Amino acid sequence: MPTLVDKPPEGYGWIHEVKFDGYRSQIVRDANGVRLFTRRGLDWTSKYRDLAKAAGDLKVESAIIDGEVIVTNEAGLSDFKALRKAITSRQHDLYFVAFDLLHLNGHDLRDMPLEDRREILQAVIPATGRIQFSQALPGDAKAIFALVDHAGLEGIVSKRKDSKYRSGTSTAWLKTKAYTIDEYELLGVDREAGKPAFALLAECGSGRYVGSAFITLNREMRERLWERVQEHAGAPPKGMKRPATQWVKPGLIGRVKHLRGEDDLRHASLLDFREGD
Repeated sequence: MPTLVDKPPEGYGWIHEVKFDGYRSQIVRDANGVRLFTRRGLDWTSKYRDLAKAAGDLKVESAIIDGEVIVTNEAGLSDFKALRKAITSRQHDLYFVAFDLLHLNGHDLRDMPLEDRREILQAVIPATGRIQFSQALPGDAKAIFALVDHAGLEGIVSKRKDSKYRSGTSTAWLKTKAYTIDEYELLGVDREAGKPAFALLAECGSGRYVGSAFITLNREMRERLWERVQEHAGAPPKGMKRPATQWVKPGLIGRVKHLRGEDDLRHASLLDFREGD
């Protein structure tokens, strides 16, 4: 599992790949057939029937392949929300993007350098099909990340070329995520003496709680926000009890900067707010 960092590492000792917005998964092919597992070890072969068939067509006796199950939108970007629907109703839209090879034909490759494992993996993956190879991006890290950010992708994963494969969180693999700006419904504001203030937020429309964002507004805007919160004071949403929170009625919309490609808010800050339509 890659460690989250603020900026990608520089230098020739790293390769950089697109960070796909999907489900981290593992293909296992052996004498018992093909199985696909989630990051937590759940057997999802039945949910990935078409991918299992594609893995069965690979020209190998046995293999363990690390990758990401994704589905792409009309712009060709991996789309996490569409992925959930595709698993249940559109199996033919699923792809497996392979980026590492742990075992091949009875040989344990985990102590080999990453570069060598990926070279072998690329030779195993067909040029076309449901299983695809995650290509390394050419250029320096700063330029690669700027391009990925501009394209609306989630971010990049940087890996040491000489790194061995090890389970768990690793600093040999780093992920740098891009930020995006969205609007959310303001549920309330937490203000405790001696602590940073933050806004509690929900998806517009569904009302699903998505997390909190630090309030980084200037003094004038903060005072205006406090006034609006007092004017819109309301009861807490069902099931939410927070003694330090001033809850508000529906009607205030926050503009929030947060990490792209997350179900809930991460590293989020409130940039602005407005009255709802």
